[in-house]
Amino acid sequence: MLAHLEALPAQLGEAWRLVTAFPAPETLGRAEAVVVAGMGGSAIGADLVRGLCADQLGVPLVVWRDYGLPAFVGRRTLVIASSNSGATEETLSAVERALAVGAPVVGLTTGGRLAARLADAGQPVLQFSYDGQPRAAIGYSLLLVLGLLARLDYLPDQAAAVEAAIAVVQEAASRFGPTVPRAANPAKQLASTLQDRVAVIYGAGFLAPVARRWKGQWNENGKRWAFFEELPELNHNAVVGYQLPPQAATTLHVVLLCSALLPSRVGLRCTATAELLDRSRIPHTTVQTWGDGALAHLLSAVVYGDWTSYYLALLDGVDPTRIAAIDYLKARLAEAG
Repeated sequence: MLAHLEALPAQLGEAWRLVTAFPAPETLGRAEAVVVAGMGGSAIGADLVRGLCADQLGVPLVVWRDYGLPAFVGRRTLVIASSNSGATEETLSAVERALAVGAPVVGLTTGGRLAARLADAGQPVLQFSYDGQPRAAIGYSLLLVLGLLARLDYLPDQAAAVEAAIAVVQEAASRFGPTVPRAANPAKQLASTLQDRVAVIYGAGFLAPVARRWKGQWNENGKRWAFFEELPELNHNAVVGYQLPPQAATTLHVVLLCSALLPSRVGLRCTATAELLDRSRIPHTTVQTWGDGALAHLLSAVVYGDWTSYYLALLDGVDPTRIAAIDYLKARLAEAG
């Protein structure tokens, strides 16, 4: 896992090279909606794109984590099937539904049944090579979707934003890497703070899907409970629940993901929410993102969480790579046919 964390800048560069060279058929740029079908680490990149580009996309972008597809999907819907392994059964189910209703499909995968099925159906596949867990392939999951949407003119050109974002991820290694001592390493410090706590991650705007990413990394890398909430919605319910049970003050820790690029009213909500946490004596940490542009800010937050989850695993003496529970579920489903 350490090698994957350190190799993320190179992965981002390779993902961007692949999608820039991909011969995407122009007809794929005429859809009235886009659905990205995927699960886990193969879906989170689309969530990040949706949060990042909500104010730029001229068509709806839906991230579908389930079997089949929404009922509205048809010939005017572009379906992007994202599966690192090419064997994700929910995503394969979505592809069959897309082909049945005549929707154009693009596959994002390392191969497997997904690549073979789409090739048989005459649908394009953007294939990449990666030996690792899907969650560690975040560079492919994110930039292949972002780049494809830009190539098809659903988004403006993203080349400058990608360059700035890769620079931030490179810089992050000097902040969070293993050779940086705890006294100067925010990720190690946060991991120590959270070791005996259940983390609840708050994010707003383009950082809301990053909060989801943090939660997933806590689960898979850290083998621990975690939850996420979105601002401003949580200001209409979650803040009232700070009172009970009284053990919350000794078992929870809230992480607020904040950015200077978020609207000022959202920034005020972050501040006011932290004040309410203080009143209820719920410990919390604010994480400030950085970089040149929203994509850079987003990825600075992603890598902060990735490094922190890695250090949490080491503190607890667990392997950040293995996912025994998921392996069990897959085997159990395979037994049932």
